[in-house]
Amino acid sequence: MRQSGAVSLPEPARRDTRLDPYVFDYAERTHGLTVSAVRALFSVANRPEVVSLAGGMPNIADLPRDELSEVVARLVRDKGIQAMQYGSGQGEPFMREWIVQVMAEENIQAHADDIVVSCGSQQALDLVTRVFCDPGDVVLAEAPSYVGALGTFRAYQCDIVHVAMDEQGIDPVALAQSVVSLRAAGRRVKFLYTIPNFQNPTGVTQSVERRRQLIEVAREHDLLIVEDNPYGLLTLEGSPLPALRSLDADRVIYLGSFSKTFAPGFRIGWVLAPHAVREKLVLTQEAATLAPPVFSQFVISAYLEHFDWRGQIEVFRAMYRARRDAMFTGLVENMPEGTTWTHPRGGFFVWVTLPEGLDSQAMLPRAVSARVAYTPGTAFYADGLGSRNMRLSFCFPTPERIIEGTRRLGAVLAGELDMLRTFGLNLDSTRHLDLSTGPAPDIS
Repeated sequence: MRQSGAVSLPEPARRDTRLDPYVFDYAERTHGLTVSAVRALFSVANRPEVVSLAGGMPNIADLPRDELSEVVARLVRDKGIQAMQYGSGQGEPFMREWIVQVMAEENIQAHADDIVVSCGSQQALDLVTRVFCDPGDVVLAEAPSYVGALGTFRAYQCDIVHVAMDEQGIDPVALAQSVVSLRAAGRRVKFLYTIPNFQNPTGVTQSVERRRQLIEVAREHDLLIVEDNPYGLLTLEGSPLPALRSLDADRVIYLGSFSKTFAPGFRIGWVLAPHAVREKLVLTQEAATLAPPVFSQFVISAYLEHFDWRGQIEVFRAMYRARRDAMFTGLVENMPEGTTWTHPRGGFFVWVTLPEGLDSQAMLPRAVSARVAYTPGTAFYADGLGSRNMRLSFCFPTPERIIEGTRRLGAVLAGELDMLRTFGLNLDSTRHLDLSTGPAPDIS
């Protein structure tokens, strides 16, 4: 209590200790923005002494770069005024015509008017989500699912509900049950997001019969499907399978990309959508970027016109096949008993299930100390599951580095198991909440 006659001092100025002075000014939707586990790994995984089996960067060293540089120089000289100008919000007509030809490789019959060019397929997914989803809407996704897609859905305040997978992809019975139960609870299910070919992160491919079953579920329950297909042409065994979009043009929105079959730095992807949806996407694209990268569209179109792009995909297939086979060899030789993994027939990734008692997230710092990096399985679930899983990428390291990376990883796993046994943990009785998660397909 202040005494009478005491001198009154001014209140000290408030000192704000917050690191971010704008924290209370951000929109509510920014609360869903988090740093992805993949991006957080890059600073460490890119060190030359670390064998990174974490990222999904394509290996573009086999592109004919000398010839491409000549094409780009000629493009700037002859068409530079057009190529370096603003363009159409829908994408340049010649680019969309080429995309029609590329999609025909997977049995898709389309018209260029129904294509919207985007800044990579990641932005294509952002546009689709922005057009369809309000806060609190439900998006169905495979369990597990692509970390970049989960981030997009969270950014738009969607609730993500995972649907179980098996060795042929999404379980159609589980999908139907999810739709029915969610709608019965009054929830709005906006679409199913799926990567049918060499799925990221599992490498699992939906069989043709499974694709037909998913389309039947979608028709029966009036469900929209968003098909994300960056890896479809990178089959390492057999011919590409027909896309979901080829089975139903009205029920499927198709996302494509040149990042894996050409080069990611040009940031060109696309959306193929029903006509009414297309118009909404164009308006949304114009509001976001005015137009997708015009110069990149000119370069990619020139590449498709003047180079044997189908032959180049065959070169990529042979290169990735050697890397995938090296991954299989390394896993067989170096993984401890109780470790299983998928056997992808294409794409970039293998999904590993660890012996009971191991946690891929907790183990990561020790793996990096052993100079090997991977992506923990928890990154690919919206509900915190996946601790017994990890994604290994075979797309970028050489076969020799992949073998060495699996050797280092096997030593880390063996050390973790030894530590558990030393402290008297009964591995046979150790149960994870997510023991049944992750696909069970094609496991070693």
